[in-house]
Amino acid sequence: MPALILIVFIDLLGFGIIIPILPFYAEHFGASPAIVTLLMASYSLMQFIAAPIIGSMSDRYGRRRVILISLAGTCVAYVAMAYASTLIMLFAARALAGLFAGNIAAAQAYIADITTPENRARGMGFFGAAFGLGFIFGPVFGGYLTEPVAGNINFHVAPLCAAGLSVLAAVLTILILKESRNPGSGEEKRHGWFSPIIAAVHRTDMKQLVFLFLLVMFVFAGLEATIAMWAERQFSWGPREVGRLFAYVGLVAVVVQGGLIGPVTRRWGEERVVVLGLCGLVIGFATMPIAQNLWILLGATALLAGGFGLCNPALNSLISRRASSESQGAALGVAQSGASLARILGPAFAGVVFATLGRHAPYVIGAVLLLFAVFIAWRLVRPPGSTASET
Repeated sequence: MPALILIVFIDLLGFGIIIPILPFYAEHFGASPAIVTLLMASYSLMQFIAAPIIGSMSDRYGRRRVILISLAGTCVAYVAMAYASTLIMLFAARALAGLFAGNIAAAQAYIADITTPENRARGMGFFGAAFGLGFIFGPVFGGYLTEPVAGNINFHVAPLCAAGLSVLAAVLTILILKESRNPGSGEEKRHGWFSPIIAAVHRTDMKQLVFLFLLVMFVFAGLEATIAMWAERQFSWGPREVGRLFAYVGLVAVVVQGGLIGPVTRRWGEERVVVLGLCGLVIGFATMPIAQNLWILLGATALLAGGFGLCNPALNSLISRRASSESQGAALGVAQSGASLARILGPAFAGVVFATLGRHAPYVIGAVLLLFAVFIAWRLVRPPGSTASET
């Protein structure tokens, strides 16, 4: 597992490097704010389409091969971004990067292959921690790489550095990452492309888990999209203070996913941990409107980060445990596809609510939606030993 976690961290570091420059890069070509948001959404849209397919491919052809191909495709996308000469080329490069970002499902399926059911949430937690660290450090490096010189930003350096990180991750995949499962049998390969995807979420409890995952991501993505504007109006904060708040949230999530999730799930089980995480999210969102000083805000965002840090790996672990061993990639791919859809719809919904009902409204509505999710999750709580097929 350490080899995979290192590769994921390097890959996500490259992703994070790109984030700070994208709006400025698009504006360099004359893009309006609306076009900039479409550029950001194009990545998630392509990931929404590709994640179940790439996950299913990893079931069929092996995790290592699919991860390697995805890293190669990501490298090509970053190089294309570095040398984009028009806004259309920038859109194409970003969409291509989203297409190959479906390898997240393959990486999670790899973790499912090499962990026992009891330790799966811990493995997913380490994956989430690597994900979070990439998001913490990547934008910082990206900001330094795009520091204006004589008033001009060099838009080539950051994408080329991200491409170099993809190459490094690919080399490490070749050298140190062993295949976690044999490629699918001839019988598996005779099935249609979408058969395993449909079968992966055919059961009612799987549909509920994927829905919970989508709902959590929907509400949390709305928070990420609006909290800078909220903090500006609530505390007169600027980019520096908001950046520090994001780093704090990311650090709490990394600590929870990297250290706390394993012992907690072993003691109480994934189902109860999901309920606990959702309750933390509900309280955190409900506290945001009454956060009148820094200490209340830090408490609320700690609950939000901690709740998300518990829910994310626990839900991924449950989805993996309730899928068959032949459809791990497909099931986790469907979950990632739902998360990508949530990252498109969540910010759009929260932005409209923020503009029409006021700055606190997205968080009040988020608390209500997650309270509904608590009741769904509670139905999944069963006595120990009664979970369905564990693979």
